Amino acid sequence: MTVFHLDDFVAGWIGGASSVIVGHPLDTVKTRLQAGNGYKNTLHCIVSIYKKENVTGFFKGLSFPLASITLYNSVVFGIFSNTQRLISRYRYGDSRHPCSMLDLTVASMLTGLVSVGVGAPVDLVKIRLQMQAQPVLAENFNIAGNGSVPLRSMGIQSQSMYRGPLHCISSVLENEGIQGLYRGAGAMILRDIPGYTLYFIPYTLFCNWLNPDDTGTPHPCSIWLAGGLAGSISWVTATPTDVVKSRLQADTMQQRKYKGIMDCIMQSYKTEGIHVFFRGATVNAIRGFPMCATMFLGYELSLQFFRSV
Repeated sequence: MTVFHLDDFVAGWIGGASSVIVGHPLDTVKTRLQAGNGYKNTLHCIVSIYKKENVTGFFKGLSFPLASITLYNSVVFGIFSNTQRLISRYRYGDSRHPCSMLDLTVASMLTGLVSVGVGAPVDLVKIRLQMQAQPVLAENFNIAGNGSVPLRSMGIQSQSMYRGPLHCISSVLENEGIQGLYRGAGAMILRDIPGYTLYFIPYTLFCNWLNPDDTGTPHPCSIWLAGGLAGSISWVTATPTDVVKSRLQADTMQQRKYKGIMDCIMQSYKTEGIHVFFRGATVNAIRGFPMCATMFLGYELSLQFFRSV
């Protein structure tokens, strides 16, 4: 029997597209809270975006995630499902053998590691686009090598540097090289290896609890609830590393503030305290539920359809 299944990738793509549409507005709020400046709390951020940019402000950079994050989720679900089958085949001699918790943990961690190759550039471009028309986080801005000038005294806000996703990619490549697209990838690995472990394992456990008789595929309501709860757990626990990743990726070459992960952590802690690493946790919890519930439901239902025809 074939271990590799292409339908997992296609189903992941469909689930990813559904989740992007549902989750992007709150993803914009999360990014602004974590990497932006001047917001008191989640509600203040939402109201500020609406007043300054109208409803369209919440959907900034949507076209790129819709095209790319769908691909990213396709990779995530495809790798996770096929890795499970591969582990089952070599450990138990049958790719259909149920995975143990250890097997699921290994598959989840491997998924988190490999997915960064696709996810880091996608996240960087999305964040750069979302952060446009946003006050720059850096305290000072170095002008033509003539020293640091306080931004507050000049009232400078970040300009719309990018005309769109493709222009953003070309600008990053031109100014920062290929490594520029992978800025924050280290923090993303620290986020996604435990993050996906706390994503797929709770989902599996919740599905088992909600479907104790193990009578075939769980009910769509069980899938929706399990996916939503797993998403909230994963995103809330990943918030500290997500803050560091967002700040590194929003840190452009022209306004570079952080030298790396540890420098970002130390500077953020010194200037804003420990609570800065939990900025956006509320949004992550709220956003994680419908986004991941939609993702898992879209994935599972698509998979059922493909395997029934």
